[in-house]
Amino acid sequence: MTQDIVELSAPPINSIVGHLVELGEDPLGFLTRCRDYGDIVPLRLGLTPCCLLTNPEYIEEVLKNRETFIKSRGFRVLKTLLGEGLLTAEGESWLSQRRLAQPVFHQRRINEYGETMVEYTNRMLQTWQDGEVHDIHADMMRLTLAIVMKCIFNTDVDAGETKVVANALDVAMHWFESKRRQNFLVWEWFPRPENIRYRDAVAQMDAAIYQLISDRRQSGEKTNDLLSMLMEARDEETQEQMDDKLLRDEVATLMLAGHETTANTLSWTWMLLSQHPEVQEKLLAELNQVLQGNLPTIQDLSRLPYTQQVIKESMRLYPPVSLIGREAVQDTTIGDYEIAQGTTIMISQWVMHRHPQYFPDPEVFQPERWTEEFEKQLPRGVYFPFGDGPRICIGKGFAQMEAALLLATIAQRFQIELVPGFPIIPQPSITLRPEYGIKVKIKQISN
Repeated sequence: MTQDIVELSAPPINSIVGHLVELGEDPLGFLTRCRDYGDIVPLRLGLTPCCLLTNPEYIEEVLKNRETFIKSRGFRVLKTLLGEGLLTAEGESWLSQRRLAQPVFHQRRINEYGETMVEYTNRMLQTWQDGEVHDIHADMMRLTLAIVMKCIFNTDVDAGETKVVANALDVAMHWFESKRRQNFLVWEWFPRPENIRYRDAVAQMDAAIYQLISDRRQSGEKTNDLLSMLMEARDEETQEQMDDKLLRDEVATLMLAGHETTANTLSWTWMLLSQHPEVQEKLLAELNQVLQGNLPTIQDLSRLPYTQQVIKESMRLYPPVSLIGREAVQDTTIGDYEIAQGTTIMISQWVMHRHPQYFPDPEVFQPERWTEEFEKQLPRGVYFPFGDGPRICIGKGFAQMEAALLLATIAQRFQIELVPGFPIIPQPSITLRPEYGIKVKIKQISN
């Protein structure tokens, strides 16, 4: 027998717009408090019915069923930036693109980018001086963008077109954050200054990407970068290839997803390591023992288990994406509960990754918890930094490899110490960024 979710226990509504005010003011805190109300928590966002899922089985059920639960309205606004790329496409369009792009991200193919990742990181470290104060988030953003540009276009970020793309992505992230604070109630076509800036930035980005695609087609050059692989990709069933519009959308998606999330993961990792010197010490001991002062390679990663545990635990406490939204396209059920068409389903990595039922001492940074046994007994739908189900992040292997290689390269050369008193505030937008950056002092490690 099913039950209507409106009958369930829910946080009190103190405003005409439902729970929008609490969600806007403190999304992470509000959603964490909602967990106390049960497995499925009914909410109201303006006129939109909504619910938060805190039962891992329900989460898995929704993420598995991509046809009944599509990306939510707030997320669909991303189409103005990413078009019909893998992050935003739905239905058959998504399925055919996923089939096209999947071979491009085969682990054997992306392993070839490991050398580029380490080379660019080492290049950055040559410019660092002992005792300098840095915004480590800004450093990680620049580094991961340079890497993703090299991997996609086989070109440096300082080149004209790629510089335009970098600027457009930055403008876009600020624009989306301002829209989140307004709960997407102000449309992007309205001629406000920030909307005009955003549209101009996207237009410049489009021109730059189309120029890069056109140059590649005309040159006929065969390189091992992601753009060439996407251009050559052919659907096994239809033999179709991507046209320029679809290439543009996938490239924009790769640039956003391929640098933003890894930069955030590493930024939070540096913060946590600075707050836990005993972990930083243990990490350095592993790096010294395995690498002995050499730059890391792909082959070294299997011998750096603690390095990987540090990243997993960092992504638990500060997931690259803190909230996933879905919308029910028809009347349906989740578990034993009736869900009306149009209901927004909220799934929060932040809430689940800190759930005391699954993680002892959930607020404590403890990389050692990530043993094989622990991971095996963890239910699906509890820890999902890259999402789950058929729409799990296609770049998961790329991101995990990049985070580990960059962490290993930097941590054996420099110690990162937080500047005391600097406010570090998680900003849950499309990704989980530090709102004002993370100010640190870098200290060279003497060998």
